[in-house]
Amino acid sequence: MENCLRLENRHTGEVLRLHRERTAEGQTILLIDGTLPPHAAGPPLHVHFQILEEGTVKSGTLGAQIGRNRIVAKAGESAAFPAGVVHKWWNAGEDLLELSGQVTPAGDLDRYLQGVFAVLNAGKAGRPSLFYLAHVVWRHRDTQALMLPPRAIQRIVFPVVLLAGRVLGKYRGDNWPGSPASCTGAPEV
Repeated sequence: MENCLRLENRHTGEVLRLHRERTAEGQTILLIDGTLPPHAAGPPLHVHFQILEEGTVKSGTLGAQIGRNRIVAKAGESAAFPAGVVHKWWNAGEDLLELSGQVTPAGDLDRYLQGVFAVLNAGKAGRPSLFYLAHVVWRHRDTQALMLPPRAIQRIVFPVVLLAGRVLGKYRGDNWPGSPASCTGAPEV
C-alpha cells in the first residue's frame, strides 16, 4: 500500500498500513496490511461493537482468542473477528507474521488505532500515559473498548482522569499524544 496511514508500535515492532476504499455498493471499508515480529503480542483483549475484522495470514503463524475460543492460523488461512466479540491476537510462531485484511464497515477504527499507537509510542513500554490513553478510549467508547481495566471501572475512573487532565492542562492545543486533531485517519484510495 503506497498511499496509506502507516502506524508502528516502537515497543512491539507491530506495523500496520491502512487505507480506506469504497465498495461498488457505496460502503467504506478499511484495508489493513500488518506485520508483527516472532512471539510478539498484538493488541490486548478488546472489542469492536459495529465492525467485522477479517484477515488472511500471508506468512508466519497467527494466534488468536475470539471470545472463549483460541485459534491458530498459518499462511493461507484466515480468521474473522465478528462485531461485538472480545478478541486479541499475537504472533504464535518463529517467523515474522504478515497479515492482510479488511474491516467492514471502516467506522472510526483507523482514527482509534492512530490515537492508541501515538499514546503507546509516547510512553515507556507497557506504561502509556493514563491521561492520553483515557482520552482516546473514552472518545471512541461507543465503537470499541479495551477490556482492561474492566469497562465498569473505566466508566467511573476515566471521566475523573479526563477532568484531572483538563485541570492540569494535558489536553491544551493539538500536540499531545492521541489528540483528536492528530488522528485524521487513513486516506481513501
